[in-house]
Amino acid sequence: MIDCHIHLENGDYTIEWLNQFVKVAVERGIEEIYLLEHSHRFLEFIPMYQSICEYSEYQRKWFESKNNRNLSLEEYVAFIQQAKQGRYPIKIHFGLEICYFEGYEDFIHEILKHYNFDFLTGSIHWVDGFGFDHKKELWDSVDVDMTYRRYYELMKSLIKSDLFTGVAHPDSIKAFGYKPSYELLNTYEEIASLLCKHDMYAEQSGGLHLNYSESCELGMNKTMLNVFKERGVRILTASDAHSPENVGAYIRELQGML
Repeated sequence: MIDCHIHLENGDYTIEWLNQFVKVAVERGIEEIYLLEHSHRFLEFIPMYQSICEYSEYQRKWFESKNNRNLSLEEYVAFIQQAKQGRYPIKIHFGLEICYFEGYEDFIHEILKHYNFDFLTGSIHWVDGFGFDHKKELWDSVDVDMTYRRYYELMKSLIKSDLFTGVAHPDSIKAFGYKPSYELLNTYEEIASLLCKHDMYAEQSGGLHLNYSESCELGMNKTMLNVFKERGVRILTASDAHSPENVGAYIRELQGML
């Protein structure tokens, strides 16, 4: 079994911290893990987040709280190099989860060309500055249909950029239960075709169920999942764990859905 989305962010870059994740993975029968960090943590990516800081005072304070350690990619890469000298009972990959913003493709490329990460997961957390997965009440002032259309337009651009190896939690826009008034089948089919064309995987993620509420749907919605399976999209199971105790959470259930 694979858990392809595990965050290290709540601890220091030490082998002792890494071993806590490995220990739980082994206990839960996980054979392969993908460890990553959010791009918003690193100094190098700060310019990408200007629009979200300008969008609202709440978002500016959120970003400042996440990017308050003067953390550089060099520090993370040094830890990866140290970790790769060790031997582990499971296979470990190290990478990044990078927020995708239109117009920043060249910016991201210029940063990444200096590094050799095992994988790069692209994610959409912001739609034209709006942090759709932060608070339910923030949806009161947005057009749901327009937000959905833009979300999937951005996802298409993310895939076409050829910057990433996979796309994180591809329907996380459902986080607070808002749904568009129109059908998404054609959109999912287009996304599936693009993922295959650009040789990218999609996450079958339990992150909303784990990190938001157990009332949140586990994994992709059934329509998206069926389309991806029928079109031959490569799908990897993901916990979206942010601490060692959640490594492998719901992976058996997510795998069973495949």
